[in-house]
Order: sequence, then structure tokens, then C-alpha cells
Amino acid sequence: MNEYELTVYEEVEEWKRKIMRRSGMMNRLSKKAQGKINEFIPEKVHEVMTESIKAMVKATLFGSQVTTNMDQARGMTLAERDDLARKKISTFQKTAIIEGAGTGAGGILLGLADFPLLLTIKMKYLFETAAVYGFNTKDYEERLFILHVFQLAFSSDEIRKNTLYEIENWETRKQALVEMDWRQFQQEYRDYIDLVKMLQLVPGIGAFVGAYANNNLLKHLGETSMNAFRLRILQKAPEL
Repeated sequence: MNEYELTVYEEVEEWKRKIMRRSGMMNRLSKKAQGKINEFIPEKVHEVMTESIKAMVKATLFGSQVTTNMDQARGMTLAERDDLARKKISTFQKTAIIEGAGTGAGGILLGLADFPLLLTIKMKYLFETAAVYGFNTKDYEERLFILHVFQLAFSSDEIRKNTLYEIENWETRKQALVEMDWRQFQQEYRDYIDLVKMLQLVPGIGAFVGAYANNNLLKHLGETSMNAFRLRILQKAPEL
């Protein structure tokens, strides 16, 4: 490893320690409350929601694949890729802020449109970041990896720990991971964002809450994705 890679290694290790920490009490109480609510939701509703989000995500993955330049960072060093990735985070944060403020100011009807719009922004960002770090999302395993990064960013303590294990051991685990657990995927994501998105529907503060929440969600996803991809590069560098 060169000096910069050693610095990145230390940053990645600190990031791993950070995400392995137990969530704060408010987050744990919120998750517990969401779990109780989910128990009262009929199984048929869970099935419909799972299939709906599965279809939504797969459509977004297809669209992002078509519009992403896979060669945009060819020949770059890791330091140059990191700089480009940070610029991507900033750009997508601005997009998410505008989207959140717009849907938050529009009341319930536009608020309902926020979920698929924000999901699209997040998935597109992940495709761009994968390309920056030299991973080809035309491969099914790389699209599956993106979904695991997404789940790592937006899940509860136990699921987050399990997902980090899969990401750390991706080269040996990816063949066994044929399909996402879509029920878990949608439920963890909804539980993670439900409280703040409910506040986004409140008249008078919706625009502010939407902009603030979306900015933080993209910032968190940016940190998670950068370090997940850097972790893989440090383990086994892709073709640069």
C-alpha cells in the first residue's frame, strides 16, 4: 500500500467501528415501535408492499444502468476517484434537497411522490459511485452489491451488522447471495425513514423537513457507499 491507501485504510476501519456502534435510544425506541406497528399490518399488505418496492427498485436499477457512464473514471488513482466521489455526493445532495423541499411544500399528494423520487436519486447515485470506483454494474453481482450497500445505510443494528459482514466478505459470499431478501429490504428501509417522512407531510414545516432530511440521507448514503467500495478496492484492487 502507498501512503494514501494507508490513510484510506485507517478511514475505512474507523467507519466500520462507527457503523458497528449501537444506535441511540431514540432510534432503538423508534425501531421497536415500528416493529409493533408492522405486527398489526396484515400479511397480504406486507406482500403487496414488498412486491411494489421490489418492482420500483428493479425499474430504477434498469434506468440507472442505462444512463451511467461506466468508463468515467478509467485510469484514475484512488485519490482521484475519492475526489470525484465526493463531488458526486455533493451534486446528488443538492438534487435531493430540491426534491425534498418541493414535495414537502406540496402537501400530502406531492409528499407521497417523495418516496419513489428519492429512491430513484439514491439508486442513481449508487450506480455513479460504483462507476467511479471501477465496478461494472452490468454484472448482476455488482447490482446486488449496490442493494447491499443501500441496506447497510438504511437498516437497524442487527441487519446492519449482518450486511457489513456480507460486504466485507463479498468475493466469497456473492455466489451464495442469489437474490435480495426483499421483505427485509423494504421493511428496514421504511422503518428507517418513516418518522421523518411523516413530519415532511406536516403543513408549514414540510419543505424544511424534506430538504433537511434528504440532505442528511444522501450524506449518510455517500459516506456508506464510498467506504464500502474503498473497502473492496483495498482488499482486491479492480482494473484501473
